[in-house]
Amino acid sequence: MRRRPRPDGAGGGGCGSRGPGGEGAGPASSESGGSGFSLAAAALPERRRPGGGRPRYEVVRELGAEEVRWFYREDRKTWKPFIGYDSLRIELAYRALGAGGPAETREGEAAAVEPVCVRSGLYEVDVANAESYPVYWNQTEKIPVMRGQWFIDGTWQPLEEEESNLIEQEHLNRFKGQQLQESFDMEVSKPVDGKEAIHSLKLSRNHVDWHSVDEVYLYSDATTSKIARTVTQKLGFSKASSSGTRLHRGYVEEATLEDKPPQTSHIVFVVHGIGQKMDQGRIIKNTAMMRDTARKIEEKYFSNLATHVEFLPVEWRSKLTLDGDTVDSITPDKVRGLRDMLNSSAMDIMYYTSPLYRDELVKGLQQELNRLYTLFCSRNPEFEEKGGKVSIVSHSLGCVITYDIMTGWNPVRLYEQLLQKEEEEELEDRWMSYEEQRLLEELYITKQRLREIEERLRELKASTISKPPVLKFKVENFFCMGSPLAVFLALRGIRPGNSGSQDHILPRTICNRLLNIFHPTDPVAYRLEPLILKHYSNISPVQIHWYNTANPLPYEHMKPSFLNPTKEPTSVTDSESVSTVPSPTTSPVMVRRHYGESITNIGKASILGAASIGKGLGGMLFSRFGRSSTTTPQTLETGKDGTEGDDKKATTVGTLPLPHSSSGFLEPTVELEHRIDFELREGLVESRYWSAVTSHTAYWSSLDIALFLLTFMYKHDQEDTDKSNLDTI
Repeated sequence: MRRRPRPDGAGGGGCGSRGPGGEGAGPASSESGGSGFSLAAAALPERRRPGGGRPRYEVVRELGAEEVRWFYREDRKTWKPFIGYDSLRIELAYRALGAGGPAETREGEAAAVEPVCVRSGLYEVDVANAESYPVYWNQTEKIPVMRGQWFIDGTWQPLEEEESNLIEQEHLNRFKGQQLQESFDMEVSKPVDGKEAIHSLKLSRNHVDWHSVDEVYLYSDATTSKIARTVTQKLGFSKASSSGTRLHRGYVEEATLEDKPPQTSHIVFVVHGIGQKMDQGRIIKNTAMMRDTARKIEEKYFSNLATHVEFLPVEWRSKLTLDGDTVDSITPDKVRGLRDMLNSSAMDIMYYTSPLYRDELVKGLQQELNRLYTLFCSRNPEFEEKGGKVSIVSHSLGCVITYDIMTGWNPVRLYEQLLQKEEEEELEDRWMSYEEQRLLEELYITKQRLREIEERLRELKASTISKPPVLKFKVENFFCMGSPLAVFLALRGIRPGNSGSQDHILPRTICNRLLNIFHPTDPVAYRLEPLILKHYSNISPVQIHWYNTANPLPYEHMKPSFLNPTKEPTSVTDSESVSTVPSPTTSPVMVRRHYGESITNIGKASILGAASIGKGLGGMLFSRFGRSSTTTPQTLETGKDGTEGDDKKATTVGTLPLPHSSSGFLEPTVELEHRIDFELREGLVESRYWSAVTSHTAYWSSLDIALFLLTFMYKHDQEDTDKSNLDTI
């Protein structure tokens, strides 16, 4: 049978046993549903088209469920067909309402039909109201669905349901039981010149002519169309060839239960950052773009796998109350539009650094993640049984909140440690009388004893009452996109260590793999690797492959390489000079530059200004709770001897001098266990200033990022498939 590419891509699960056409709905289960209700229609003779396609019956009969195709329409665009598995189950539910559909009733009462789970389990169809709605997120506008019986030649778009029903009824009244032409072939439209219409039907704005049982044409009755027909007919053209639109009865492809999407083996929660209040529903659209892009990549590169990755949006902002309308009430009226935009976007950063509202943001995201996971597992009970995995893709501020949820970071505990440290210093430094010193020492001992009792009580409660985990699932991969997480960690006192392990900032017991994705001109994004090993500030991030690269080198095989600073007239003064000696890179696509110069001063000021709201606490933590020795970072000097400059770059705080070979690549002794920073490639004709404005929101529809995400999420499945193929050989 000739197959049509799936319009909404492959995706699995989400249906469970719901709906009248679930897993057990097969041909035999529907034979008692009335004329044409059987999926197989095995008792009727059938004939396939010469060019392949769905079977055609020798006599005119009511359309079978497999010949009808259901459609949906999003954003007022063209109608898109459901895959065969979904369409069959919708049709069975439609017929369960009565022979005539939703308008009829059984024994005076409307038949109760459960919603039909469609489109990889992301949506449900209410057949009675002919509309579809999402399962995992809220959407104000319902998605209309339509039952297609008659279709336009070429495009295979369905006629409007009202007209289609009238044409179908007239066709059955006139031709039911008659033989079809032996040479019938839908793939080739035969000319009808010289044939008179044997039957006609007048509609509201059109009319339909039957030139034979299989040759049906639709004509517009608009005045302009009538004039055009008259002129062309006088010129010798037939009515059908001049202005008629040929119609086909039944869809081009037979709907089968085998046309079913694969099961979901991996779900990805997509978390938004700031600005969701300003543009509600934006994360749903962004996730849809990412999902559609991933579908294209799946079909091109991972079609050999029997599993599927599903993307679910996590909208956590709209349910929060926060300060109500207090901020709006104190906002001046001048340039109100700009102020409202800032209140709806950048204000989220201030809320998160506020001790009053931070917990509300954290709990909002945490509860939404757990709600979505619980709902998905309830509708896909086999997901956990088969070892399904969960990854998180976070954007902007969402990376910081997600990180804090996974690690349980709490600023209150750090503040208590800071106060304790100050009390100890106060006892040591300040001069005081003997009585005052005695009372302060007694107070200090009492507080110390109180902390010990509280700690013992906390441990006792923990041993008797098992505290539920913050998240109900283990995170396999945590993808950060355009993330300021590194700035927040730096302000919390995180300093580079001597180990190349990810555990320094995110233990692998919490998350198996951390990956930081950014565009080189994104002013909000920062690198994470230098927080683990400081000398990685002089090592270029891994460049993400273009999606159409032939035989790309696997990321785990790409060797670290030094950055090659180049002069930028817009940000480097004439007195500063940089080395012009090229160093080897993993991808010789374009000249690299130093990352201190990749962001304009304005961009730096904007993000640092937003993050500095908590700098009072963070600044004190710098000197008191750094994880490594408190030596000031070594500054890099340019314009001197090349060898001396390389040596200075190779020297790190708290680490041995960086060994490197004459090739410019690092020796493996001081490498990270896994690379964390991954950089998108800049366009060859891309304006760096314009890119700085647009790059922060350009991740969602990138085919490069879609391939990157799927490469890591399908990594184990691909390895298992390759291994089984080798075993077979």
